[in-house]
Amino acid sequence: MAGLTGRERMTGIARLGAHRHIDQGAQPMRYGMNPHQSAEVTGGPVVVGGAASMINYLDALNAFALVREADAATGWPAAASFKHVSPAGAAVSGTIDDTAAQTWGLSGVADDSVLSAYVRARDADPKSSFGDVVALSRPVDAATAEFLRTMICDALIAPGFEPGVVDVLRRKRGGRFLIFQADPSLEPPRRERRDVLGATLVQDRDAADVTAVLPADLDAHTRTDALVGMVAARYTQSNSVVLVKDGAAVGIGAGQQNRVDCVRLAGAKARVWWLRRHPLVRELPLLDGMRRQDRLNWQVRFAGHEMTRTQVDEFARLFGDDARAAYDDASWRDAWMRELTGVTLVSDGFLPFRDNVDHAAEFGVTTIVEPGGSTRADEVQAAARELGIAHVQTGLRLFHH
Repeated sequence: MAGLTGRERMTGIARLGAHRHIDQGAQPMRYGMNPHQSAEVTGGPVVVGGAASMINYLDALNAFALVREADAATGWPAAASFKHVSPAGAAVSGTIDDTAAQTWGLSGVADDSVLSAYVRARDADPKSSFGDVVALSRPVDAATAEFLRTMICDALIAPGFEPGVVDVLRRKRGGRFLIFQADPSLEPPRRERRDVLGATLVQDRDAADVTAVLPADLDAHTRTDALVGMVAARYTQSNSVVLVKDGAAVGIGAGQQNRVDCVRLAGAKARVWWLRRHPLVRELPLLDGMRRQDRLNWQVRFAGHEMTRTQVDEFARLFGDDARAAYDDASWRDAWMRELTGVTLVSDGFLPFRDNVDHAAEFGVTTIVEPGGSTRADEVQAAARELGIAHVQTGLRLFHH
């Protein structure tokens, strides 16, 4: 393959891998984890538009399981924004606040609609949601399809589509937009298996009832947040921590090797989400010729104080010296963060040390939901009491790999 471009080499490798026997009843995928791996699938959701790779299937299957369970647990339409087999955001339907409405150019969206659920999920971490797989727990209506038509997303999975919606979505990305239709009545097998490097691993599917492990005296608002967080954690690569506010996961820390890094990562994402609501960030202008996503990227960098030196210079050139001075001023960020409260932290595993609680308090956490049972559980509980945080131990671990 000498002399070929990178894309031509990858395509050629994929074709080389495709010439092999496919099991009867299986359908070929576009490719496996990477373009040089051929793959096929048996069963699963129906593809009604586009062509899927293995990662597309993994994202879609996990994302739909998440929204289906969140809907069943809370009674509200649910949505998720999935990237690389973990949610970037997840939410049930609710009010779209002024910042999200301005960011996404929306008005008059019903609080109980599936569109409101997706906007809230997408707005949690819009940097990570760029090019996501969208999962919805209810059928796609015309308003949601029209919104998705304007979004940079790669795929959608939903249990159904109103008339005309599929035709609208099939025109997205020049006909390459991937559309799955899930069967909401399909129950996964009780046992699941996985082949890994010659070993076959079999286990019971995780079907534990998350609604049964929360205390009966938990108020309805916190209960909904806890359920959204627990269901999201169940489909997030472990270790994971989910921060939830008003039915939306506003910060997800996924796949870390230690628990406190999960808390800090989830907190950093929630911090940016909250700081995007500050007038200094909200009022950053959309300049002539600037795309919506580019302005949003600048808002995220500005809020999170995460620009490179080159980006700082460009930021000053685009938005002026006052914006540049505000970028380096920590006082407004600190003051605004002190206003964040009512956040529920859900951990998929027990909190081993009090530093998890100390960090949680910095991000407005007022309730912690965790399995409990660590050797330092008393220390963790004492830290929560000291900081005025309600501490709920469920006894249910939710690891996902």
